[in-house]
Amino acid sequence: MKRMLSGIKPTGRLTLGNYIGAIRQFIAYQDEYELFVFVANMHAITIPIDPKILRQNSRDMVALYLAAGLDPNKTTLFLQSDLPQHAELGWILTCHSYMGELQRMTQYKDKTAKGETGITAGLFTYPSLMAADILMYDPDFVPVGIDQKQHVELARDLAERFNHRYSDTFVVPQPLVEKVGAKIMSLQNPTKKMSKSEDNPKATIDLLDEPAVARKKILSAVTDSLGVIRYDVEEQPGIANLLTILSALSHEDIDSIIKRYEGKGYGELKQEVAQVVSDFLTDLQAKYHDIVASGSVDDILKAGNERAARIAYKKVAKVKRKLGLSIIK
Repeated sequence: MKRMLSGIKPTGRLTLGNYIGAIRQFIAYQDEYELFVFVANMHAITIPIDPKILRQNSRDMVALYLAAGLDPNKTTLFLQSDLPQHAELGWILTCHSYMGELQRMTQYKDKTAKGETGITAGLFTYPSLMAADILMYDPDFVPVGIDQKQHVELARDLAERFNHRYSDTFVVPQPLVEKVGAKIMSLQNPTKKMSKSEDNPKATIDLLDEPAVARKKILSAVTDSLGVIRYDVEEQPGIANLLTILSALSHEDIDSIIKRYEGKGYGELKQEVAQVVSDFLTDLQAKYHDIVASGSVDDILKAGNERAARIAYKKVAKVKRKLGLSIIK
């Protein structure tokens, strides 16, 4: 069975964009692949974050993964910081990364372009840690959003570089990006991605938003003045975004939705999207609350940590032998 791995950083509450762009892929893939999913909490500290918030976000993330349908009997679900091998391999791969490669990575590049100050060394080198997160488990595939594809490309480059220098050590992974739904946009600025760190609460739908609140956000979503319902990301990004959300949650093809809305207005489309989103959140949150109440999160993480740790220990030991870091026979 082929192996797949991915994770999400707990810097904010999970959004509908996270679900459509990533989590639902995990659910679909867990029957086809040996799936590893982790909470990337070490990446969260590249910027200041309240420890209580980080801890709560991490627990909520695990519970929401499970509520969305991730099966701990099929998937290895674990917490990145519980495995010190991630940091160890991250440092090793940092030593094999070039400055130019890291300077081209999205977060660092964007922040420096804006003239931001106080950028940490961790923010600069975190792509090497992300490569370690990936290469540690020798996945064949890594499902990612469009904006994260470059990180998988770096992991591929580092795997090939290490393999060339020290002999075959890492599997060179392939990124998987869904063509539809891979990137859900802001409801208030549909040219920007829906983000956990969005300042405008109307722009983002959190998976733990009250369904009535989410409904209002959809109804107030920015569209355009053209008055025609079609999928055109350039000319009608707001409508395209609503169509993508509706298609992803209803499992109806976008072309079919557009045909249903011939001669109809934006108001009707928004009402349908709002209802579908409301129903989705109601069901998801009911499952989430049951999981939290059951107290099963800790046990599931402990089991996942143990499975992941066995693989991580062997991989780092192998890497250290090849580098000459291990000298005791």
